[in-house]
Amino acid sequence: MTPDVELVLFDIGGVLGSNGWDREQRTAAIERFGLDPEDFQYRHEETVGALESGQITLDEYLDLTVFCSGLEIDRTEFKTFMFAQSVPWPDSIAVARDLAKTGAVRMATLNNESAELNDYRIEQFALRDIFPTFFTSCWLGVRKPTLAIYERALGMTQADPTRTVFVDDRVQNLTPAAALGVRTIQFHGADQLRADLQAQGLLA
Repeated sequence: MTPDVELVLFDIGGVLGSNGWDREQRTAAIERFGLDPEDFQYRHEETVGALESGQITLDEYLDLTVFCSGLEIDRTEFKTFMFAQSVPWPDSIAVARDLAKTGAVRMATLNNESAELNDYRIEQFALRDIFPTFFTSCWLGVRKPTLAIYERALGMTQADPTRTVFVDDRVQNLTPAAALGVRTIQFHGADQLRADLQAQGLLA
């Protein structure tokens, strides 16, 4: 294979595994710990940008969204529950692993996540065995879908956008990447992802 692609970027939540702290996971926490849905959602929206941009820690976020409620909630129990919502998707990870084994392209992740959850998910999904680089909002200081996060990833890799592929499950995250000339793949499942990478000449 002699692909004309030099860099492939993978989202994590929604592609390589479940989302880390999206609406589904927050709803489960609301039900499990008896949080007020409207109050929690308001507080979350006020603070999630700072959390995922690395401006506040996970404990700071939880102080502002959960432990200010007056409910008797054990911090360790809540964080354990929160982390447990992260579930790897072996079939998708196998596609990324097969691509890494070819050695044909550089690979990295590009995702929105808090530092603590990101570290946990990298470990839990065994992503260090696949990706040498992790472009995460908490370390870059910007989040998808702002144009800046794609520009920073491309600048730090010095990759040609037209020779870069970005895999994400959400159209709103793919659109700004495409505006920079990046080739995009919307993820719908592992088989479809493998087929789309094959169409790019990246997998046999």
